[in-house]
Amino acid sequence: MKILLLGAHGQLGHSLAPLLASCGDLQALTRAELDLHDRAALRQCLRRERPQLVVNAAAYTAVEQAEREPAAAFALNAEAPAVMAEEAAALGAWLLHYSTDYVFDGRLGRPYRETDACAPLNVYGHSKLSGEQAIAAAGGPHLILRSSWLYSRHGHNFLLTMQRLLRERAEVRVVADQLGNPTSCAALAAASTALVARIAAGNPGPAGLYHASCSGGASWYDLAQAIAADLRGHGETCARLLPVAAADYPSAVARPTDSRLDCSALARDWGVAMPDWRSALAACLAGPA
Repeated sequence: MKILLLGAHGQLGHSLAPLLASCGDLQALTRAELDLHDRAALRQCLRRERPQLVVNAAAYTAVEQAEREPAAAFALNAEAPAVMAEEAAALGAWLLHYSTDYVFDGRLGRPYRETDACAPLNVYGHSKLSGEQAIAAAGGPHLILRSSWLYSRHGHNFLLTMQRLLRERAEVRVVADQLGNPTSCAALAAASTALVARIAAGNPGPAGLYHASCSGGASWYDLAQAIAADLRGHGETCARLLPVAAADYPSAVARPTDSRLDCSALARDWGVAMPDWRSALAACLAGPA
Protein backbone atom coordinates (compact mmCIF):
# COMPACT_ATOMS: atom_id res chain seq x y z
CA MET A 1 0.00 0.00 0.00
CA LYS A 2 1.25 3.46 -0.91
CA ILE A 3 0.77 5.83 2.05
CA LEU A 4 1.12 9.61 1.97
CA LEU A 5 1.62 11.23 5.39
CA LEU A 6 1.09 14.99 5.61
CA GLY A 7 2.37 17.00 8.57
CA ALA A 8 5.26 14.63 9.18
CA HIS A 9 7.19 17.02 11.47
CA GLY A 10 4.27 17.88 13.77
CA GLN A 11 4.03 16.18 17.12
CA LEU A 12 1.54 13.55 15.89
CA GLY A 13 3.27 13.11 12.54
CA HIS A 14 6.57 12.62 14.35
CA SER A 15 5.02 9.67 16.19
CA LEU A 16 3.19 8.31 13.14
CA ALA A 17 5.99 8.23 10.59
CA PRO A 18 8.13 5.38 11.99
CA LEU A 19 5.07 3.22 12.65
CA LEU A 20 3.31 3.76 9.32
CA ALA A 21 6.49 2.75 7.51
CA SER A 22 5.74 -0.82 8.59
CA CYS A 23 2.38 -0.79 6.78
CA GLY A 24 3.51 0.00 3.25
CA ASP A 25 5.43 2.35 1.00
CA LEU A 26 5.43 5.55 3.05
CA GLN A 27 6.03 9.05 1.73
CA ALA A 28 6.13 11.52 4.63
CA LEU A 29 5.92 15.21 3.72
CA THR A 30 6.60 18.15 6.00
CA ARG A 31 5.13 21.66 5.83
CA ALA A 32 8.33 22.82 4.16
CA GLU A 33 7.89 20.20 1.44
CA LEU A 34 4.19 20.80 0.82
CA ASP A 35 2.43 23.99 1.89
CA LEU A 36 -1.17 22.98 2.60
CA HIS A 37 -2.29 26.58 2.21
CA ASP A 38 -1.54 26.09 -1.49
CA ARG A 39 -4.56 24.06 -2.54
CA ALA A 40 -3.42 23.78 -6.14
CA ALA A 41 -0.07 22.31 -5.04
CA LEU A 42 -1.91 19.89 -2.74
CA ARG A 43 -4.11 18.68 -5.60
CA GLN A 44 -1.10 18.28 -7.88
CA CYS A 45 0.75 16.30 -5.22
CA LEU A 46 -2.12 13.86 -4.70
CA ARG A 47 -2.68 13.41 -8.43
CA ARG A 48 1.02 12.87 -9.04
CA GLU A 49 1.68 10.48 -6.15
CA ARG A 50 -1.64 8.57 -6.38
CA PRO A 51 -1.53 7.20 -2.81
CA GLN A 52 -3.87 4.44 -1.67
CA LEU A 53 -4.08 6.04 1.77
CA VAL A 54 -3.67 9.67 2.81
CA VAL A 55 -2.92 10.32 6.49
CA ASN A 56 -3.45 13.95 7.44
CA ALA A 57 -1.59 14.78 10.64
CA ALA A 58 -1.33 18.48 9.76
CA ALA A 59 -3.55 21.01 11.52
CA TYR A 60 -3.81 24.54 12.87
CA THR A 61 -3.82 23.85 16.63
CA ALA A 62 -3.17 27.26 18.22
CA VAL A 63 -6.57 27.59 19.89
CA GLU A 64 -6.22 31.16 21.15
CA GLN A 65 -4.46 32.41 18.05
CA ALA A 66 -7.27 31.00 15.89
CA GLU A 67 -9.60 33.63 17.36
CA ARG A 68 -7.36 36.27 15.77
CA GLU A 69 -6.61 34.29 12.61
CA PRO A 70 -9.82 32.49 11.66
CA ALA A 71 -8.94 32.39 7.96
CA ALA A 72 -5.67 30.63 8.71
CA ALA A 73 -7.41 28.10 10.99
CA PHE A 74 -10.06 27.30 8.39
CA ALA A 75 -7.47 27.06 5.62
CA LEU A 76 -5.60 24.22 7.36
CA ASN A 77 -8.43 22.58 9.30
CA ALA A 78 -11.26 22.73 6.76
CA GLU A 79 -10.21 23.78 3.27
CA ALA A 80 -7.10 21.60 2.95
CA PRO A 81 -8.90 18.47 4.27
CA ALA A 82 -11.71 19.14 1.79
CA VAL A 83 -9.19 19.03 -1.07
CA MET A 84 -7.61 15.86 0.34
CA ALA A 85 -11.03 14.21 0.61
CA GLU A 86 -12.05 15.16 -2.93
CA GLU A 87 -8.80 13.93 -4.46
CA ALA A 88 -8.70 10.78 -2.34
CA ALA A 89 -12.29 9.95 -3.33
CA ALA A 90 -11.39 10.40 -7.00
CA LEU A 91 -8.50 7.96 -6.54
CA GLY A 92 -10.55 5.50 -4.49
CA ALA A 93 -8.04 6.04 -1.69
CA TRP A 94 -8.70 6.06 2.05
CA LEU A 95 -8.26 9.27 4.02
CA LEU A 96 -7.31 9.14 7.71
CA HIS A 97 -7.86 12.52 9.33
CA TYR A 98 -7.71 13.77 12.93
CA SER A 99 -10.24 16.00 14.63
CA THR A 100 -10.87 17.19 18.17
CA ASP A 101 -13.04 17.09 21.28
CA TYR A 102 -13.44 20.86 20.85
CA VAL A 103 -16.29 20.25 18.40
CA PHE A 104 -18.40 19.89 21.60
CA ASP A 105 -19.48 22.53 24.10
CA GLY A 106 -18.76 20.34 27.15
CA ARG A 107 -22.20 20.65 28.73
CA LEU A 108 -23.48 17.10 28.26
CA GLY A 109 -22.29 15.75 31.62
CA ARG A 110 -21.05 12.40 30.30
CA PRO A 111 -18.42 11.29 27.76
CA TYR A 112 -19.46 12.23 24.24
CA ARG A 113 -20.39 9.61 21.65
CA GLU A 114 -19.96 10.07 17.93
CA THR A 115 -23.72 10.56 17.55
CA ASP A 116 -23.96 13.45 20.04
CA ALA A 117 -24.66 16.92 18.67
CA CYS A 118 -21.70 19.20 18.04
CA ALA A 119 -21.65 22.78 19.32
CA PRO A 120 -18.12 24.23 19.19
CA LEU A 121 -17.38 27.23 21.40
CA ASN A 122 -14.43 28.68 19.50
CA VAL A 123 -12.97 29.23 16.04
CA TYR A 124 -10.66 26.24 16.35
CA GLY A 125 -13.57 23.91 17.11
CA HIS A 126 -15.66 25.37 14.28
CA SER A 127 -12.78 24.94 11.81
CA LYS A 128 -12.24 21.31 12.79
CA LEU A 129 -15.96 20.54 12.56
CA SER A 130 -16.05 22.11 9.10
CA GLY A 131 -13.21 19.82 8.08
CA GLU A 132 -15.12 16.77 9.32
CA GLN A 133 -18.18 17.81 7.33
CA ALA A 134 -16.19 18.40 4.15
CA ILE A 135 -14.57 14.97 4.36
CA ALA A 136 -17.90 13.22 4.87
CA ALA A 137 -19.44 15.18 1.98
CA ALA A 138 -16.71 14.04 -0.44
CA GLY A 139 -18.09 10.52 -0.20
CA GLY A 140 -14.83 8.57 -0.27
CA PRO A 141 -13.66 5.92 2.19
CA HIS A 142 -12.41 7.73 5.27
CA LEU A 143 -11.68 7.57 8.96
CA ILE A 144 -12.00 10.71 11.07
CA LEU A 145 -10.52 10.21 14.53
CA ARG A 146 -11.52 12.74 17.16
CA SER A 147 -8.86 12.89 19.83
CA SER A 148 -8.05 15.25 22.68
CA TRP A 149 -5.38 16.93 24.81
CA LEU A 150 -2.50 15.58 22.72
CA TYR A 151 1.02 15.63 24.12
CA SER A 152 4.39 14.06 23.37
CA ARG A 153 8.10 14.59 24.01
CA HIS A 154 8.26 16.51 20.71
CA GLY A 155 6.97 19.95 19.73
CA HIS A 156 4.91 22.28 21.92
CA ASN A 157 2.30 20.85 24.31
CA PHE A 158 1.05 20.78 27.90
CA LEU A 159 3.50 18.08 29.01
CA LEU A 160 6.61 19.98 27.95
CA THR A 161 5.26 23.32 29.17
CA MET A 162 4.34 21.88 32.57
CA GLN A 163 7.71 20.18 33.00
CA ARG A 164 9.42 23.50 32.35
CA LEU A 165 7.17 25.47 34.71
CA LEU A 166 7.47 22.89 37.48
CA ARG A 167 11.25 23.16 37.28
CA GLU A 168 11.41 26.96 37.01
CA ARG A 169 8.77 28.22 39.43
CA ALA A 170 7.92 27.90 43.11
CA GLU A 171 4.19 27.74 42.43
CA VAL A 172 2.09 26.80 39.39
CA ARG A 173 -1.64 27.37 39.05
CA VAL A 174 -3.51 24.80 36.93
CA VAL A 175 -7.17 24.62 35.92
CA ALA A 176 -8.96 21.89 37.85
CA ASP A 177 -12.55 22.16 36.60
CA GLN A 178 -12.12 21.30 32.90
CA LEU A 179 -12.31 17.59 32.10
CA GLY A 180 -11.02 15.68 29.11
CA ASN A 181 -8.91 12.72 28.01
CA PRO A 182 -5.16 13.39 28.04
CA THR A 183 -3.84 11.48 25.03
CA SER A 184 -0.30 10.48 24.19
CA CYS A 185 0.65 10.96 20.53
CA ALA A 186 2.44 7.62 20.77
CA ALA A 187 -0.78 5.90 21.83
CA LEU A 188 -2.80 7.59 19.09
CA ALA A 189 -0.14 6.73 16.52
CA ALA A 190 -0.14 3.09 17.62
CA ALA A 191 -3.93 2.91 17.35
CA SER A 192 -3.81 4.62 13.96
CA THR A 193 -1.23 2.13 12.72
CA ALA A 194 -3.46 -0.76 13.78
CA LEU A 195 -6.29 0.76 11.76
CA VAL A 196 -4.03 1.30 8.75
CA ALA A 197 -2.81 -2.29 8.98
CA ARG A 198 -6.41 -3.50 8.66
CA ILE A 199 -6.96 -1.27 5.64
CA ALA A 200 -3.72 -2.45 4.03
CA ALA A 201 -4.72 -6.08 4.62
CA GLY A 202 -8.06 -5.50 2.88
CA ASN A 203 -9.97 -6.05 6.12
CA PRO A 204 -11.19 -2.60 7.18
CA GLY A 205 -13.95 -1.88 9.62
CA PRO A 206 -16.74 0.56 8.75
CA ALA A 207 -15.64 3.91 7.38
CA GLY A 208 -16.68 7.09 9.19
CA LEU A 209 -16.18 9.04 12.38
CA TYR A 210 -14.71 7.62 15.59
CA HIS A 211 -13.47 8.88 18.94
CA ALA A 212 -9.88 7.91 19.75
CA SER A 213 -8.53 9.25 23.04
CA CYS A 214 -6.85 7.57 25.96
CA SER A 215 -9.40 6.22 28.41
CA GLY A 216 -10.23 7.70 31.79
CA GLY A 217 -11.21 11.29 32.40
CA ALA A 218 -8.92 13.85 34.01
CA SER A 219 -8.58 17.55 34.61
CA TRP A 220 -5.59 19.63 33.61
CA TYR A 221 -4.71 19.67 37.31
CA ASP A 222 -4.81 15.84 37.43
CA LEU A 223 -2.46 15.70 34.46
CA ALA A 224 -0.13 18.25 36.01
CA GLN A 225 -0.03 16.26 39.25
CA ALA A 226 0.96 13.12 37.35
CA ILE A 227 3.73 15.02 35.52
CA ALA A 228 5.00 16.45 38.81
CA ALA A 229 4.96 13.00 40.42
CA ASP A 230 7.18 11.68 37.63
CA LEU A 231 9.68 14.50 38.10
CA ARG A 232 9.79 13.93 41.84
CA GLY A 233 10.23 10.21 41.21
CA HIS A 234 13.42 11.09 39.37
CA GLY A 235 14.69 13.18 42.28
CA GLU A 236 13.75 16.60 40.92
CA THR A 237 12.37 19.42 43.05
CA CYS A 238 9.03 20.68 41.74
CA ALA A 239 6.87 23.73 42.15
CA ARG A 240 3.79 23.57 44.35
CA LEU A 241 0.66 22.97 42.26
CA LEU A 242 -2.46 25.02 43.00
CA PRO A 243 -5.85 24.03 41.55
CA VAL A 244 -7.80 26.97 40.13
CA ALA A 245 -11.14 27.45 38.40
CA ALA A 246 -11.18 28.13 34.67
CA ALA A 247 -13.23 31.26 35.38
CA ASP A 248 -10.31 32.61 37.43
CA TYR A 249 -7.76 31.89 34.72
CA PRO A 250 -7.66 34.60 32.04
CA SER A 251 -8.19 33.28 28.52
CA ALA A 252 -9.13 34.83 25.23
CA VAL A 253 -11.13 31.80 24.14
CA ALA A 254 -14.00 29.72 25.50
CA ARG A 255 -13.24 26.03 26.09
CA PRO A 256 -15.55 23.10 26.87
CA THR A 257 -15.90 22.27 30.56
CA ASP A 258 -16.23 18.50 30.09
CA SER A 259 -15.18 17.18 26.68
CA ARG A 260 -14.46 13.57 27.64
CA LEU A 261 -14.90 11.17 24.73
CA ASP A 262 -16.51 7.73 24.67
CA CYS A 263 -14.22 5.59 22.48
CA SER A 264 -16.11 2.28 22.69
CA ALA A 265 -17.22 2.38 19.04
CA LEU A 266 -13.64 2.17 17.75
CA ALA A 267 -13.01 -0.93 19.86
CA ARG A 268 -16.32 -2.47 18.79
CA ASP A 269 -16.03 -1.79 15.03
CA TRP A 270 -12.28 -1.97 14.43
CA GLY A 271 -10.97 -3.96 17.41
CA VAL A 272 -8.70 -1.10 18.47
CA ALA A 273 -8.78 0.14 22.06
CA MET A 274 -6.83 3.06 23.50
CA PRO A 275 -4.86 2.65 26.77
CA ASP A 276 -5.65 4.39 30.04
CA TRP A 277 -4.23 7.92 30.10
CA ARG A 278 -2.03 7.25 33.13
CA SER A 279 -0.32 4.23 31.57
CA ALA A 280 0.09 6.11 28.28
CA LEU A 281 1.69 9.05 30.11
CA ALA A 282 4.05 6.72 31.97
CA ALA A 283 5.10 5.09 28.69
CA CYS A 284 5.68 8.51 27.10
CA LEU A 285 7.78 9.73 30.02
CA ALA A 286 9.82 6.51 30.05
CA GLY A 287 10.50 6.59 26.32
CA PRO A 288 12.99 8.59 24.24
CA ALA A 289 12.59 12.35 23.88
